Amino acid sequence: MGIAKHTPLNYGSSMVLIGVCAIVIQLILRERIGFATLFDTLITGRLTQFLIDISPYPKNHSLWLGIVFMLFGFLFIALGMYVYMSAECGCGPKDGLLIAIGKRMPKIPIGVVEILLWAVITFAGWLLGGSVGIGTIISVFFGGAMMHLFFDVIGFEPRKLEHKSLTESLTQLFKKV
Repeated sequence: MGIAKHTPLNYGSSMVLIGVCAIVIQLILRERIGFATLFDTLITGRLTQFLIDISPYPKNHSLWLGIVFMLFGFLFIALGMYVYMSAECGCGPKDGLLIAIGKRMPKIPIGVVEILLWAVITFAGWLLGGSVGIGTIISVFFGGAMMHLFFDVIGFEPRKLEHKSLTESLTQLFKKV
């Protein structure tokens, strides 16, 4: 939101820009960029903006119901992260950045790394004039905590994955065609 406030970009395009920046940081850190990384970077921001534009969801008027939905949502997000990360075709740019930083902080639980990463990103967004409310604060602390809890329960450590590079994915795809 902070970037959209200071540029001609809308929220979705700002997400794409942030994704590109996350990819650049991963490349600097010598992490593999896979097909899913590029796909997520190009699609997620545009899809988010589309959903913002059409606003298909009813407005929630209950703080507590909203919090409960958020907490359940974090579990579904963790499940989705597990499903697509375990395919080893590359992480989305933000999750890839999480893994890149997590590999450099191996003694810190991945959920804590997620909390720290989102806290820094949220602070930067707030400095740029983005809005920070109760949902943002809950997301910063409970999103990473739920992810960590879910990954712990299923015995998943994303830092141990060996993602295929974009070149490997394309080579494998063309061999099957």
